[in-house]
Amino acid sequence: MSLQVPSRAKGGATPSTKAVILVGGPARGTRFRPLSLDVPKPLFDVAGHPILEHCLNAVAKVPDIKEVFIIGYYEESVFRDFIRDAARNYPNFSIKYLREYQALGTAGGLYHFRDAILKGRPDRFFVINADVCCSFPLTEMLKLFDDRDAEAVILGTRVNDDAATNFGCIVSDAHNKRVLHYVEKPESHISNLINCGVYLFSTECIFPAVKSAIKRRTERPRLVSYPSTEALDSSFFDQDDAEKSEVIRLEQDILSDLADSRQFFVLETKDFWRQIKTAGSAVPANALYLQKAFQSGSEEISKPSANILPPVYIHPTARVDPTAKLGPNVSIGANVTIGPGVRVKEAIVLEDAEIKHDSCVMYAIVGWSSKIGAWARVEGTPTPVASHNTTIIKNGVKVQSITILGKDCGVRDEVRVQNCVCLPNKELKRDVTNEVIM
Repeated sequence: MSLQVPSRAKGGATPSTKAVILVGGPARGTRFRPLSLDVPKPLFDVAGHPILEHCLNAVAKVPDIKEVFIIGYYEESVFRDFIRDAARNYPNFSIKYLREYQALGTAGGLYHFRDAILKGRPDRFFVINADVCCSFPLTEMLKLFDDRDAEAVILGTRVNDDAATNFGCIVSDAHNKRVLHYVEKPESHISNLINCGVYLFSTECIFPAVKSAIKRRTERPRLVSYPSTEALDSSFFDQDDAEKSEVIRLEQDILSDLADSRQFFVLETKDFWRQIKTAGSAVPANALYLQKAFQSGSEEISKPSANILPPVYIHPTARVDPTAKLGPNVSIGANVTIGPGVRVKEAIVLEDAEIKHDSCVMYAIVGWSSKIGAWARVEGTPTPVASHNTTIIKNGVKVQSITILGKDCGVRDEVRVQNCVCLPNKELKRDVTNEVIM
């Protein structure tokens, strides 16, 4: 089948724009365990809303987007209820889930569903990785795209030099923002401007570029093989080997070629950004989204008081004793019970959990229906704000800086749990530190 792409809108016509959100699938997200054992990562609540909903909120602020595709290889049933509810909350655009028959990669999935994306002859479309936490400056990306008559715009941000090689690195012209060079996870430092995982592509540009990459892969299959992202940056539960299936990725296969084009530009955001890869990374992402909501005057954020140190999100069905002290950067889920004298800081407490009197929860995630006894402590270790890592070294061993209790865990009275990850349905009867409780 020949590839038909629309030409740019002519004669002052308003360009047509769509959006694609990439959600991956169940074989990925292993670093998000134990939380992803019970809820797919895109639907995990951060700052009171599923990760995927934060992406839709950003898309809803772009007025001319009428169609949004969610692409991944989860079963269709995983997103059915979410999409049904989202259709009511976002009436200005349609939302459809497109399921890959296998993991095709960030570019392979786009190409596989190109007919759906190209229907109606859009001029351009956003591509957003769902596991990204940021302010999503999509309208600014559109403005740069139009001002430069671009073929592609990538969102970038600055990180510390020592962290840059863990990401895709961008070398750009400081004057006109054109991308001169792109390398995914370079072996040595080339730039501290990194890829945020948010793109805006011309339909004329991206699909021919992916088609060329597929042709190269077909002609030289053994010379183009990449280890999976999760194998490169593994954590406690990540046992993935090198990617076994043939995939085409924007990051490794496409972006470096686009840098040869004179019409590839970068919008550098000065606002917050981080990935939500590991389970522990949900806590700093929660803080960033809560801070943004507080700064914007969101009514969802609890009003400051002697016992509420903002920003704090409390679900309307939660029961919080007035003597409990919460915040900063705390999310309390539906039907949670928090007793007298409890202290919660830098934490996510999920639906139906219970924290009994005079306990302390800090730098932690308390799983669904988990119960923490009286005078107990569940705590992690603070990490630098600028850090993109949620592990620390304790006694020569890498451990999670965020303590995570999976679903339906129990912590007995007066027990201390520090820098631990606890799988679901476990009961902790003694103090435990720097362990994975399986």
